[in-house]
Amino acid sequence: MELDLSILILLGLAGFAAGFVDSIAGGGGLISIPALLATGMPPTMALATNKLQSSFGAFTATLYFWRRGLIKLSTMKLPILCTFVGSALGTILVQRVDSGFLSQLLPFLLMAFAIYFLLSPRISNDDSERRLSHCAFALLIGTTVGFYDGFFGPGTGSFFAFAFVALAGFGLVKATAHTKLLNLTSNLASLLFFTFAGQVLWSAGLVMAAGQIIGARLGSKLVISQGTRLIKPLLVSVSMIICARLIWQQYA
Repeated sequence: MELDLSILILLGLAGFAAGFVDSIAGGGGLISIPALLATGMPPTMALATNKLQSSFGAFTATLYFWRRGLIKLSTMKLPILCTFVGSALGTILVQRVDSGFLSQLLPFLLMAFAIYFLLSPRISNDDSERRLSHCAFALLIGTTVGFYDGFFGPGTGSFFAFAFVALAGFGLVKATAHTKLLNLTSNLASLLFFTFAGQVLWSAGLVMAAGQIIGARLGSKLVISQGTRLIKPLLVSVSMIICARLIWQQYA
């Protein structure tokens, strides 16, 4: 599949916007996937190409947060492993079965997350009491959310952010940083298996990746400078937008 230069430029701009939003609150796929589908490529190819470009954005954001001491990789080995395995399994399965049933359940989960982020007094930049052990968090959240991201995808950032805040006791900035690390892990695992299946359109993905890198860098900087004041309303907004979009797709 070949794309005109004008279309590639528009995809690069979409990648920038997606990277900016995704580095702060997740949900960049709301921008990038419709942009890829608008080129006429098949849905599976759009999902695969989206994993390529979003991997660059997730890497940029993760590197920025790690360099500023918000991520300790030595403590994240097990969550990374579980997320990678879960995402790989989800990517293999989605190429064989219909993921439509998830679109019926997801809006209600995202709505619940949005209400939690909006109303919970526990959400701040400060850490709080951990409610799930490190190993249990890795096995339960890493594996299941990783599987979900490989299998379906929308709202993955909201799932990880909610888990880090509500179950691991992380402050919102720290939760956002670790969310990008596990997003990167699930993206790379999914990209690997989509590549094996020959589903990635590299020209489109690499052009969007350039935009992703710039957008993710700017968004990550805002996360640290603005903290909860920026992340909380965006998490609520992105969760509700994804929720509304999925409901509209089902019933329109």
